[in-house]
Amino acid sequence: MSKIILTNEVSGLGAAGDIVDVKPGYARNYLIPRGFAIAWTKGGEKDVEQIRRARRIREIHSLEDANVVKAQLQAVKVKLSTRAGDTGRLFGSITPADIAAAIKAAGGPAVDKRRVEVGSPIKTLGAHKVSVRLHSEVEAVLDLEVVAA
Repeated sequence: MSKIILTNEVSGLGAAGDIVDVKPGYARNYLIPRGFAIAWTKGGEKDVEQIRRARRIREIHSLEDANVVKAQLQAVKVKLSTRAGDTGRLFGSITPADIAAAIKAAGGPAVDKRRVEVGSPIKTLGAHKVSVRLHSEVEAVLDLEVVAA
């Protein structure tokens, strides 16, 4: 097992600032190259508090706040226009950053792109379900309509 410090929230593993043990290949080939984690060192231990402080500023502080934001998100109709071919297939795919920007443009609350979870890549036009993890206990599911530009 390899000890690492998470720099971003990783679903099923932990939140930013957590020190976790993972298999060496998972850390070396996936988490560290993508910037989700850094290798644990005694010097890196000092960075943990800074990461946790930044996380506290970004996160929604209480369950009530999360439920309010969830209600706001579910009330917003999110429509995202992008380039697509004649068959309805997109050129590329929809990213969590695209979804976060579309929520903001539709008049919804500002959502961190790292909180947006897309089950399988969105590569076609039409209606899709997207979840936004607002709190450890609150997840908002919203309908995303992808239309051709």
